Amino acid sequence: MRMSQLVGNRYKEQPVEATLPSHAFLLRGGYVRQVANGIYSLLPPAMRVARKIEGILRSEMNRLGGQEVLMPVVLPRELWEESGRYQTVGLELARFTDRTGHAMLLGMTHEESAVALARNEISSYSQLPLMIYQIQTKFRDEPRSRGGLIRVREFTMKDAYSFHASIEDLHRFYRQCCMAYKRIFFRVGLPQIEMVESDTGIMGGLKAHEFTLLTDVGEDTIAVCDTCSYRANMEVATGRVEAFPEDALPLEKVHTPGKKTIEEVAEFLRVPPRKTAKVVFYDSDHAGRLVVALIRGDLDVNDSKVATLIQKWPVPADEARIVSAGAVPGYASPMGLDRDKINVLVDETIAQSGNLVCGANEPDYHCVNFNLARDLPGIETCDIRRVPDGAACALCSGTLNLRRGIEVGNTFQLGVKYTASMGMTFTDAQGKSHHPVMGSYGIGVGRLISSIIEAHHDQYGPKWPMSVAPWQVHINALKLDNPDVREHAERLYQRLAVANIEVLYDDRNASPGVQFADADLLGIPVRLIVSQRNIAAGQIEYKRRSTGETGVVPLEDTVGSVINWIGQELESLNADMGI
Repeated sequence: MRMSQLVGNRYKEQPVEATLPSHAFLLRGGYVRQVANGIYSLLPPAMRVARKIEGILRSEMNRLGGQEVLMPVVLPRELWEESGRYQTVGLELARFTDRTGHAMLLGMTHEESAVALARNEISSYSQLPLMIYQIQTKFRDEPRSRGGLIRVREFTMKDAYSFHASIEDLHRFYRQCCMAYKRIFFRVGLPQIEMVESDTGIMGGLKAHEFTLLTDVGEDTIAVCDTCSYRANMEVATGRVEAFPEDALPLEKVHTPGKKTIEEVAEFLRVPPRKTAKVVFYDSDHAGRLVVALIRGDLDVNDSKVATLIQKWPVPADEARIVSAGAVPGYASPMGLDRDKINVLVDETIAQSGNLVCGANEPDYHCVNFNLARDLPGIETCDIRRVPDGAACALCSGTLNLRRGIEVGNTFQLGVKYTASMGMTFTDAQGKSHHPVMGSYGIGVGRLISSIIEAHHDQYGPKWPMSVAPWQVHINALKLDNPDVREHAERLYQRLAVANIEVLYDDRNASPGVQFADADLLGIPVRLIVSQRNIAAGQIEYKRRSTGETGVVPLEDTVGSVINWIGQELESLNADMGI
């Protein structure tokens, strides 16, 4: 490819809308152009990176026995009504009506489509296990697009769906797929990606994991144990409960005039916040009941954990809703409320603490010496807390540290959530009918492009790993109006092409400063510099972008040296895989 013909301009100015290095370099380097909020066009350099990533995804899915299919982006409403998600998923799902008046939607994920396809093709246990996958465009009407390709509305994803005769077989295949994901991330140059426990979210099912690049610019928060292998997204992370048991004292009502917040009450009564019980109200659960969440005063409620328990996303209740249940905002507790009309969620830290301060459901009054078993009997506790930084690990004696990260892939053990609701069955060896057990596995291509840049860049531009670089070699010809320079540059370009090396040739006769700045933005692993001085010395100057190594090689050895460098870099990506 010749630079004079390459579509897309590069520029040195920092784009004001870019807050992440990857976003800035994608714009400055001529990789992407924004069309609308969260919607981008990919230019040739980004397309070449994407196609290489897709090639790696295909090879690893094929290695698992996956079969590639292509399902529609536009889907009928009926499929999502069968699974129940048409009603439960919010505005992220783009719904529309076609010209015939039929309700349609844009696929943001394809579990329903996969089941609809497989249920017409699979009828016997002898056809299982089976995995189908696609690399397809999806649309999610994301309310907070940010970070370039990190969080978008339209995106390309590799999504795979497996079907099994038993939960044991799903577990076996799930482990294999997680290993394949690790190979994928090694091959694209991201061995540091962590597998973390995550929330099943709108996908539902039995268990889920995310594959996360830990980076300070990430939008997700991950709890990482400093001693053992525990890793979990904050949506599901849990730590060891720190117990503060005490012999129960008599419950007493005390006057706390104008003291509504935990901080105000704790200071007024001269107790630490951990000696208080905090109430958080949510408008309703799936059955329409007011949700009353009770947690220790020094901790915060985790909305994602609450959502799992009440089977909908929690929305804070307004004052009128709280008062209608008999509670007093600022002085509330579940005591004395009609438990048939509310859904009480009590965090297990409350059960592990004695003689707490809680609301009295009376203006300007609190109760002291609240003990769960005595004062609110018959309540089962649960985990609804957000793990704080520095919490004790639940699995070992280590400490949980909160880190930022970018989710680049996910896996779900879906069980029979979709196959049962959509009526997919198979017959076993005895002729009995069962619902297949299902798994789902996704990797976002665009987000992976940005994540690679976040992990591999300097102040001047990306440092693409050889396996996904848009080109392998970049030729800079200095003073191309010199006939000798042009002749040697053209000859080198042709020799590299004949050797099946991917090469970008800067044939614009631009100044060295412009050429080198553009080369940094394109981040190609090997740079070859053709100049009159080098030619006179019978050599070519080189620079390896990943290491910063520079030097010269004899003219006649250039192609052989390049082949060796390419082999070394590709080999290094696989050398430490060990899986």
